[in-house]
Amino acid sequence: MATETEVGELLHQRGWRTAFTVAERVNAWAALVSVIERGYGDDIYEYTNDLYCRNWLHEAWLLLDEHIVQLWTPQIKALDDQYKAATIDDDGQALDQFHRLPGPDLWWWRRHPRILTGDLGRSLRSAGAIGAAPDTA
Repeated sequence: MATETEVGELLHQRGWRTAFTVAERVNAWAALVSVIERGYGDDIYEYTNDLYCRNWLHEAWLLLDEHIVQLWTPQIKALDDQYKAATIDDDGQALDQFHRLPGPDLWWWRRHPRILTGDLGRSLRSAGAIGAAPDTA
């Protein structure tokens, strides 16, 4: 197991654009969840790019020292629960029209926002997603 700095560097070497910290990726996940709860209006490509902050956390969790994992897991679990409440599980059918889905253990890729608005909403609706408009959610 490795320190947060070591994991950030290792994941950067594996292709992540920078050596992120856990706090940076947790904050990115929190920001994304918050926007999804209100209605994500950017396009499908920004949305799929934004989902990768959760992928980073998933990869890091396999490498980090246990005490770091224990420290951050409650906050990540709470954010995951918020994300689940703000999204609909469609087994990735809508997102798969635009982005190759990763393995089944990356469950956040198999959900789409409940509130469908803006460019993302139009794209997901065109792929068969059913959700609420911002004023009805």
